[in-house]
Amino acid sequence: MRPSILRPATVALFAMLSTAIAVPTQITAQAAPAAPGAPVKQTFTAPADVQHSYEGLKTNILKAADKMPAESFVFRPTPDVRTFARVVNHVSEAQLRSCGTVNGTAPASLYKMPPETADKAAIIAALKASFAECDKAYASLTEANMLQAYTVGTTTRARISLAWGIVSHDNEQYATLALYLRLKGLVPPSSEK
Repeated sequence: MRPSILRPATVALFAMLSTAIAVPTQITAQAAPAAPGAPVKQTFTAPADVQHSYEGLKTNILKAADKMPAESFVFRPTPDVRTFARVVNHVSEAQLRSCGTVNGTAPASLYKMPPETADKAAIIAALKASFAECDKAYASLTEANMLQAYTVGTTTRARISLAWGIVSHDNEQYATLALYLRLKGLVPPSSEK
């Protein structure tokens, strides 16, 4: 007997059915539909949605940095990957650059990054400064200004796109931090009970 193979059509059908099953859950979580002709009340806003995601990542990244022992900030799983401190500094650098642009903070006025060989306190101070810069950027995000264009490096993006880009980047970096914690026998903040 030949083993069954998932065909592209089967995968596509599964994806459509999964979406169809998920949609009613999303609809029931929203307010009841308005009467015909009445304006529909939104139950969320794009700025609030991205701000919520940012706050969750901020909490987890700060806790992860705090949880790693100072002597393990030099930890790297293999010689060809970044140290824990370098990953934390990378988060700080990216946030300072993107959020500083949104806030109109001159690059020379941004927090000065310590080297990855600095002590834990200096690296966490830079991380907190980057979150402070981003707190201002996320707090200023509204539906009225979310499409305002900004140039970061060689790319021009809408404010909301920058906000989601930071969330996406922070999520990737948190996954790395969480893995490093696990390799040191520590439970990542997002898995604590």
